[in-house]
Amino acid sequence: QRCKEYKAAGAKFAKWRSPLQISRWGPSRLAIEANMNDLARYALICQDEGLVPIVEPDIIMKGEHDLETAMAVNIEVQSTLYKAMLEHGVYMEGTILKTNIVNPGLSCDTDYSVEEIAMANTAVLRRTMPVAIRGVNFLSGGQTLEGAAARLNAINQVKNRMGRMPWNISFSWSWALQAPLLDLCKGKGGKIPLKEMSELYLQELAIASAAAQGKYQDGVLPEVIREDEEVKKKDADEPKKEAEAKKEEPKKDEKQEEPKKEA
Repeated sequence: QRCKEYKAAGAKFAKWRSPLQISRWGPSRLAIEANMNDLARYALICQDEGLVPIVEPDIIMKGEHDLETAMAVNIEVQSTLYKAMLEHGVYMEGTILKTNIVNPGLSCDTDYSVEEIAMANTAVLRRTMPVAIRGVNFLSGGQTLEGAAARLNAINQVKNRMGRMPWNISFSWSWALQAPLLDLCKGKGGKIPLKEMSELYLQELAIASAAAQGKYQDGVLPEVIREDEEVKKKDADEPKKEAEAKKEEPKKDEKQEEPKKEA
């Protein structure tokens, strides 16, 4: 009923998130099957009402689990999800996957490189992801913009290097983009610095876009930001140049001395 109402109001897509946590006790097989079946039913209802379902299984980062455990749980969750979607008759080409980046738990004692995390994520996709689903959009899951961008960038670099993954691997971030914008509002006495926030937001999107192409470099501004700053600098210098040029121009009311004629 709600999907029908939202479709009539002009909605084009819907999203349902099913969070699960890794611990010594779970997630249990029952919890995984119940949540993934709910996601499959939701996806089918959306498509029946003409909406594109964004399906979001989310293994949260809280916990002590290592990267290998995270891989195993993500493989089980995603394979269960796709099996349920097929059994429910979901049109796979008409769905979008929004899932977590496969990460070790926040309290894990082992440090992993972004390359190791990227290899884990591409392995999970190759083992579970149907070719019919054309895109993967990773959520940030509490990661910073820099952290999420570094991991997404490494995943796309592995994809570009291997050349055997047909999916568009991109982002669907909220906190990673919102947190720096909210920080700009601190200490402003309730005032919202819209100009600064707009400029920062565009920079964040440029970083995310570069990471989605495997072109992000930590500490290096994406090319589109560098070009924008060059344009701003040029625009700022233009009035100075015009003012200097006007100073050098002779005043209109000053009479030019005529050269003396020789007798």
